[in-house]
Amino acid sequence: MKRRTLPVAVALATASALLLTACGGEDDKAGDNDKIAGADQESGKPTKSPEPSDAPAGGKSDGVDVSLPADMKLVFDWDAPKNADEAAATEDAANFLRAIYRGVDKRTTKDAALTAYSTGEALHYGEVQINEWLKGGWTGTGTRRHYDLTTRSGPNGTSVEVAFCADTGKFYGKDVKTGKVLKSDPSPNDFGHYKIVMVKFPTSDTLWQATKVFVETEAAQCQ
Repeated sequence: MKRRTLPVAVALATASALLLTACGGEDDKAGDNDKIAGADQESGKPTKSPEPSDAPAGGKSDGVDVSLPADMKLVFDWDAPKNADEAAATEDAANFLRAIYRGVDKRTTKDAALTAYSTGEALHYGEVQINEWLKGGWTGTGTRRHYDLTTRSGPNGTSVEVAFCADTGKFYGKDVKTGKVLKSDPSPNDFGHYKIVMVKFPTSDTLWQATKVFVETEAAQCQ
């Protein structure tokens, strides 16, 4: 019997009981001076404050390893924002997602990347996502595509809302023990819209951490 290949969908089904807040169907057209939900939460402190690194995205960033296995591809199909803070926040929002799937690959919620790139509710979100994969006995394989990026800075200059679409139609679960790839037919569940609130780490000029994650499933604007 086929089953949904992406364990994230399982976690999303229990969003209200956990930490995911589904966004409404209307686009957020608020201006830059409007308060970003969750941006008043102070950034937490990584287990070890990372040192800056010039390594490329997907490898070592800010001194933290966010590399993934060759068959687990996270594609971020967008241009970096022109605003320097928004560009940095966007890159670390991508690193936050990489950290989640690195945890899936490493079979742990304790990898340094997750605690470096997230705090508070977003850290809990990452732990929940990883644990859903672990409970199912799955790792991931294939390609997750992320696109239609928008960013919005908070008035205090230390928070940025990073929003984008995700297409997981070619990203599958793989049984860790047997190596069997679990595929299913295309579904509206393959498309989600994310809003991640990023907050600047207080003692770093380069590091931004995810503090909150809002997800709309079966997002029509992403299909």
